[in-house]
Amino acid sequence: MTIGKVIIEADGGARGNPGPAGYGAVVRDPASGEVLAERAAALGVTTNNVAEYRGLIAGLQAAAELGASQVEARMDSKLVVEQMSGRWQIKHPGLRPLAAEVATLVRKFDQVTYTWIPRERNRAADALANAAMDAAAGKGGSAAGSLDGETAFGIVTAWDADAFPIVADAGETASGAAAGSGEGSGRAAGSSTSTGSGKGGSGRGAETAATGRPREDWAPRTSPATRLVLVRHGETELTAQKRYSGRGDVPLSAIGEEQAAAAGRRVAGLRPDRVVSSPLSRCKATAAAIAAAAGGIPVSVENDLIECDFGVWEGLTFGDVREQYPAELDAWLASTSVAPPEGESFQQVAKRVRGAMGKLQKAYEGQTVVIVSHVSPIKLILRDALAAGDAFLYRLLLDPAGVSIVDVWPDGGVSVRSVNDTAHLLPPTP
Repeated sequence: MTIGKVIIEADGGARGNPGPAGYGAVVRDPASGEVLAERAAALGVTTNNVAEYRGLIAGLQAAAELGASQVEARMDSKLVVEQMSGRWQIKHPGLRPLAAEVATLVRKFDQVTYTWIPRERNRAADALANAAMDAAAGKGGSAAGSLDGETAFGIVTAWDADAFPIVADAGETASGAAAGSGEGSGRAAGSSTSTGSGKGGSGRGAETAATGRPREDWAPRTSPATRLVLVRHGETELTAQKRYSGRGDVPLSAIGEEQAAAAGRRVAGLRPDRVVSSPLSRCKATAAAIAAAAGGIPVSVENDLIECDFGVWEGLTFGDVREQYPAELDAWLASTSVAPPEGESFQQVAKRVRGAMGKLQKAYEGQTVVIVSHVSPIKLILRDALAAGDAFLYRLLLDPAGVSIVDVWPDGGVSVRSVNDTAHLLPPTP
């Protein structure tokens, strides 16, 4: 049977390079976007590039089984797309057998084209690949099973393995690594693929095949949520001047102190159990104001909630950086894996913040916890809570003393209740 054209979305990665690896592939109808087939498998220990090629191979095999005549393969791996399009040489001997396997499969179709897409547009395949990597690392059972289009989306990894589901950043999947990182023949013992609907029942009790976690739905929960009240610190002089303010310990301005007090009055109404703060003084002062307004609740410091280290950009305006470091700024804006000179990348910030959130959620399960931090950590928490891509980081505005609220449940449920609420900062109505 011939079904005409299909779209393949493929991805692969390794937790380390080499490290526990896996791939995922989704075959879609180009008109409706309907998922026609899915493949995912753990690969044991191998490299990013091997896993990426394996994802493409699995997608092509699935498309061939469906009887497709034309294929558009979409990947966020620049390496694989450019090599299979014939624009880049395949220099590493470990990747050549994989490229040859792709070429053999291509002969089954009338036409195959390759398209690079940004990572946020490849989330379904990325989810499958991450579930397979979890299986390869021994975290989530076997990934040798199919997922339906709903369960495969946005439930890949977690602050804690049994808690908050988030989308892994590129630093964890490591897709798109530079040429030459592939190794060996690209085959790993025990790799497998499968297809099918993967339906496991309905409601919150149904689990996904690749992760073993409950699928997402809107069913009401009976267990209490852990409420995370995310508060950005009040204004500082650098904030008002729109300068990069990272690890520098800048105090609150007079306006910032007023904002912190207003945030305290707002948050007190939520009856928080405790406040956890970044170690910098602008956050600790904001946290103290909130704790006082809430009746003297405990305050503790979590070092991993500190702001991104902006390195040599600290204290500069965006215009200053554009003028003095144009190439470095362009690279930083283009990828969350790139750090400012002598600074820290957003991927590095995300890794430590996730660790902190996992600890806090375990320690204060079922409580209301106020987290006083900075723009970068709060944006990354909200990005993950909303299963959004990296573009979210550049589109979200967080005001000084703005409040965001996220509820999380032990079964992996997430509810983002508000983002950047600043009503408490408005002047009173006459």
